[in-house]
Amino acid sequence: MAAKTNKAYFKQTYLISIILAIIPITNLILGIIFRLQKGKLVLVILNIIFAPIFLIVDLISVILHNNLKYLV
Repeated sequence: MAAKTNKAYFKQTYLISIILAIIPITNLILGIIFRLQKGKLVLVILNIIFAPIFLIVDLISVILHNNLKYLV
């Protein structure tokens, strides 16, 4: 069975993306990088300020949609 790839966290497998989303420091760093690539500077600043909220939203997004869909 082939591993599912996704758009979350640089096209890593589903399991790796969930692990990276669970760990707070990697979620913060990768979330900032991902949002910078999209050109969303306001969301980058909000991600730094409200990191716990973004952690929960990113984790839910990766689990449900296999993608960073919200707040991007």
